[in-house]
Amino acid sequence: MRAVIVDCAIYRDGRRIEGPADFSDALDEARDSGDAFLWIGLHEPTEKEFEHVASEFGLHPLAVEDALKAHQRPKLEVYDDSLFVVLKPVVYEPEGDTVTTGELMVFIGDSFVVTVRHGVGAPLAAVRSRLEADPEVLRHGPTSVLYAVSDAVVDHYLDVAAELQLDLDELETEVFAPSGGDSRNTASRIYTFKRQVLEFRRASGPLATPMARLAEASVPFVHDRAQLFFRDVNDHLTRANEQVEGLDRLISDILSAHLAQMGVRQNDDMRKISAWAAMAAVPTMVAGVYGMNFEHMPELAWPWAYPAVVALMAGAVFGLYRLFKRRGWL
Repeated sequence: MRAVIVDCAIYRDGRRIEGPADFSDALDEARDSGDAFLWIGLHEPTEKEFEHVASEFGLHPLAVEDALKAHQRPKLEVYDDSLFVVLKPVVYEPEGDTVTTGELMVFIGDSFVVTVRHGVGAPLAAVRSRLEADPEVLRHGPTSVLYAVSDAVVDHYLDVAAELQLDLDELETEVFAPSGGDSRNTASRIYTFKRQVLEFRRASGPLATPMARLAEASVPFVHDRAQLFFRDVNDHLTRANEQVEGLDRLISDILSAHLAQMGVRQNDDMRKISAWAAMAAVPTMVAGVYGMNFEHMPELAWPWAYPAVVALMAGAVFGLYRLFKRRGWL
């Protein structure tokens, strides 16, 4: 069981204190003191491992099921004995220019906080360290943990959005470069980037409703005076969502522009092919006429007939070349 427990500590008056090694005894001690709470962090627990935690903390079976299965949308659920919040942290990987999402579940109840992490991108170690360095915030109990975790996740959304904006600027430069680059590679990059933006939107978009609820309404197990702090988180989330929507619209416009450029290039290629085919058709036609081997042809007895015909074909081709060049076909 200890393998899945990342950290377990009692906090009293904003300070971390030594408590019993067993989290059941630690929870009893926190509740008996009246001004303390227990924060236990878990990483990808199995059903059997989480069963003991759920029974000790009185977690609702539906919330337990969501925490075990993961793959949840960001949401907020209020149960009789606890509050359940799902967050989806986002990680940007510069090596592959990819966005990866994890999952972070937060249970808040009477004198306890339980966090369950799945995948990557859950900045809980840094959040815990930052809170322990700021007793004034940590003194507000489990609400401070929910606020700090939400704030860290949402602030990282802004960082990832900025990284994606830089990638999009590079992609836009490549698409509108005079050379145009490799059309197939560019189209593949645009499609891949759009998938990353979609992955980001799935994490940040649905979180707007839970954050608005925490910022505007009284929610059980959340301190009444915490609404101001959650308003700040909601404001940052709104900015992140606006940036993601802007990225999505811009990448769609870039894709449309790229397809239009490809169509223009194909039209130019077809015009060039048609022009060269027309120039090749004139000498081919004349040579074909003279290749029919009729006995009575007016130029057969002329000494300069052959050079004259060749000059005629060259002149016709040159005239077509000048015409197509003037019209921009060549």
